[in-house]
Amino acid sequence: NLAEAHTDFIFSVIGEELGLLGTLTVIFLFAILIYAIFRVAITTKDIFQKYVVTGIGCWLILQVLVNLMTDVGIVPVIGVTLPFISYGGSSLIANCLALSFVLNVASREPQFKAARVARKAVK
Repeated sequence: NLAEAHTDFIFSVIGEELGLLGTLTVIFLFAILIYAIFRVAITTKDIFQKYVVTGIGCWLILQVLVNLMTDVGIVPVIGVTLPFISYGGSSLIANCLALSFVLNVASREPQFKAARVARKAVK
C-alpha cells in the first residue's frame, strides 16, 4: 500500500498495472514532449521567449526526474507531481498554462506556420 498512490507515486502505480512497457512508454512520451519544447526554444528568435520556453522545459525535466527518483527511493517524498499524470489540480493547471505558452511561441514561428499550411494542404 502506497500512501499517496494517486499523486506522489502514480509512476509506481503505472509500473504495477502496465509493467515495464507502460513505464517506458510514459518516459518516452515525456522525452518527446521535452524534445519538442527545446526545439521550440532553439528556433524562436525572441530572446525572452527563448529563455522562458527553456525554463519551462527545464522545469518539466526537473519535475519528472524528482518524481521518478521519489518513486525509486533515491530522494525523500517531497510532493512533486508527475506532470499531466498525477492527481493535483493546481499542478495540472500550472503545467497546462506553461505548455500553452510554449504552443503560443511555436505558433508564431515561420517554420511551424509553414508546417501547418502544408498539413492543411494535404487534407
